[in-house]
Amino acid sequence: MLALLLLVVACATEEKQAPIDMESVKAEIQAIEDGYAAAEKAKDAKAVAAYYSEDAISYSRNQQPVSGRPAIEAMIAKRLKNDTTGTYNVYKVVDLFAEGNTAVEVGSWTEYDTAGTELENGYYMSYFRKNSQGTYECVRDMSVTTKAATPGM
Repeated sequence: MLALLLLVVACATEEKQAPIDMESVKAEIQAIEDGYAAAEKAKDAKAVAAYYSEDAISYSRNQQPVSGRPAIEAMIAKRLKNDTTGTYNVYKVVDLFAEGNTAVEVGSWTEYDTAGTELENGYYMSYFRKNSQGTYECVRDMSVTTKAATPGM
């Protein structure tokens, strides 16, 4: 009887979470991706790096992982400084999973030249968590290209 009572009390005190409005989360994540793209196009490494949490790790194509927002910002600044092509990227949410204060986005990216011609595309996955201000920031990300590998690579 005591075990049954404890079970009932434990179940009654379990905190119920409100259902997540996935359309709202999707719109929020897409807005974050749009801001990332706009900052990239403006060559504003600090604004691009604002996408990431302080303890983020970025797993970019063809390089070792980069840990922490300052190091990620330095990597982005170097890439933006060396880019003289004028290309830009568009990011789109493809799929989204959210629970509690976290979300996982599977997205697509497309690179365009200044005339709007597609040059390359691929996919990425970003893991977000809400910060103390209640907004999502990226904790981990990884991207791949659909471009065929160069022989010998």
